[in-house]
Amino acid sequence: MRASPDGLSPWWRYSLAITMICGLAVLIWLAVRTYQFAPPIPDKVTGPGGVTVMTADQIRAGQEVFLKYGLMENGSVWGHGAYLGPDFSAEYLHALAVEAGPALKQNRYDPHTGILTFTEAEAATFEQQVVRWTAYFAEPTGSVGLPAGYITDPKELRQLTAFFAWTAWASVANRPDKPYSYTNNFPYEPLAGNTLTADAILWSALSLITLLAGIAGVLVAFGKFDFLGWKGRSGHVHPTMLPGVASDSQRATIKLFAIVALLFVVQVIVGAAVAHYRAEPGKFYGLDLAEVAPSHIMRTWHLQLAIFWIATAYVAGGLFLAAALGNREVRGQVPGINLLCAALVVVVVGSSLGEWLGVNQVFGPLWFWLGHQGWEYLDLGRVWQILLVIGLVLWLILLVRAMAPARDNPKQRHVVWLFQYAALAIPLFYLPAMFFNSTTHLSVVDNWRFWIVHLWVEGFLELFVTVMVALIFFQLGVMSHANVERVIYLDAILYLGSGIIGTGHHWYWTGQTTITMALSAVFSAMEVVPLTLLTLDAWDFIKLTKSECDACELPVAVPHKWLFYFLMAVGFWNFVGAGVFGFLINLPVISFYEVGTILTSNHGHTAMMGVFGMLALALMVLAFRQVLDEQQWQRVEKYVRVSFWGLNIGLALMVILSLFPGGVLQLWDVLTNGYWHARGPEFMNRPFVRLLEWLRLPGDAVFIALGAVPMAIAAILTYRYTLVNSRRQP
Repeated sequence: MRASPDGLSPWWRYSLAITMICGLAVLIWLAVRTYQFAPPIPDKVTGPGGVTVMTADQIRAGQEVFLKYGLMENGSVWGHGAYLGPDFSAEYLHALAVEAGPALKQNRYDPHTGILTFTEAEAATFEQQVVRWTAYFAEPTGSVGLPAGYITDPKELRQLTAFFAWTAWASVANRPDKPYSYTNNFPYEPLAGNTLTADAILWSALSLITLLAGIAGVLVAFGKFDFLGWKGRSGHVHPTMLPGVASDSQRATIKLFAIVALLFVVQVIVGAAVAHYRAEPGKFYGLDLAEVAPSHIMRTWHLQLAIFWIATAYVAGGLFLAAALGNREVRGQVPGINLLCAALVVVVVGSSLGEWLGVNQVFGPLWFWLGHQGWEYLDLGRVWQILLVIGLVLWLILLVRAMAPARDNPKQRHVVWLFQYAALAIPLFYLPAMFFNSTTHLSVVDNWRFWIVHLWVEGFLELFVTVMVALIFFQLGVMSHANVERVIYLDAILYLGSGIIGTGHHWYWTGQTTITMALSAVFSAMEVVPLTLLTLDAWDFIKLTKSECDACELPVAVPHKWLFYFLMAVGFWNFVGAGVFGFLINLPVISFYEVGTILTSNHGHTAMMGVFGMLALALMVLAFRQVLDEQQWQRVEKYVRVSFWGLNIGLALMVILSLFPGGVLQLWDVLTNGYWHARGPEFMNRPFVRLLEWLRLPGDAVFIALGAVPMAIAAILTYRYTLVNSRRQP
């Protein structure tokens, strides 16, 4: 590649195309292998004397029971799900291990007949487990966070136990001709012989080598080519976005941002309630909260609202910047934005209400379509998912229309096309959420589910926001179009080069082969490389705020102090939350013991809120400053200031006082007593663990009262001012 500070080599485009094609080809190949090598579901399971214990239909029906009652938002299977309840597969496996021990490693499944033969101990354990789970769902003290008598139908309980039994068998029975199980010996259960595999140790070590090599290579490139990164422009600096000067469509996006701010407040309040379930199970300061708002529906709302408000902020930010790029009001844009706003309200309210009605079995056989789909992060019913995709397509059309005038400008054309391609990926890569249903094999579902959770959110949404940030600097006049294009290509190559195949770090223990582990571990480790560069980006951001016009040698005031503050917070939390905490738990040798513990939640909070949330708020603050005049902004800015410090201090307190120490303590319990124990009441009921859960309260209180609420006030004030400003327009 011929490096030139003045122009871009076509190899930037070629490199990005090669990166995406190769990465997606590998990911699709791994998806095909998932279908081929997923743990088999036996046609029939027989016990001593040939007595039928369960059938394939009962196992699949049990999975549907698991989903339609939203149990993945209470506990987990193979480590994936919620953390309040137990890991159902691990607890069942422990009961088996007590009775049968390492003999469970023998695989008695006959692929020719489709029959799995249970030993006497396995058959007896199944009947005992039917009784155990019947009692669990009958009493609120047993089923943490669920209402009393939640599942009472004996047929459904037997089907559910059959599903748990199959997940436990797949996690312990060795693959044919392999010394480890279908789930690579997860969960950790030494009584059954489920211990860390040699492959997990080997690929963890090799991934460290690739990480160090990747960091070295990128740092050499940055040292050799000093024009890489967020560099300022030379010559006259002329911002094209002036505070207080906004188009009608830009002011219309403030409605979306106001909804975002309100959803943010609701989401964090619900999150505090979810956290309280861990500190005081079954009660909320004396109130039986589980009867009104059970833990699994509260956690569903907490996750779904987070995705809704963050994604909506990106949608609104994209429309705002598209209007700035186009620099001309497009006919019909405001009604289109209003329609998009109404569609958002319908999907959010409809899906949230549908999830609550769904877990209460109101929809009958339509539960998957209208109610709670049951898959963590993709809980909203299929109808609401389809409406969401339609809304994203409408947004894409509005975005393309707004930028149409800019495509005629040769200095903007390439930047505009990059923006449009990044936006196109948003509705396109949400489609894998439609590739499965309630009876699809669990391993196959987790393959496609993390195409959304990781590839869509952490890959293409993050790339889209990177493009938006670069365009903001371009519109502020502090970066040239060549620098903007270079930053977009570089970040896309680095993020997608590691992140596409790195998606597989979620699949180590979900029924995929060790080839998935090998590739995923190596590429997932390299995801830290672009995150490390964010420490350099933070310094570049500071320098960009102090831009100087080379022509007149006068400082250029960039009136977006809080935008840059939020972007610097993104850099910090990206390095800490996604980089340090993410790398900590992504190595197979650690993930084997850690997945599904509080350390996962620690990473999730610091990465989701610290990175994606702060980026969303940065876009919101940018829009607020642009649509307000100086006097109006002074009244709003004080709330933005309080919110910035409240959010960052509150998040830091959550991590320091509760999430990180609690996660380390739980990891130690896994190592000492086994995975089932650390995920059960034996660990959660310890006095010191309860104390750590109560210590979430200071961080939550600061985060809500001094973070989310002031930002909501700022949003409401800004919306009111935009109405006033609109009436002043001739």
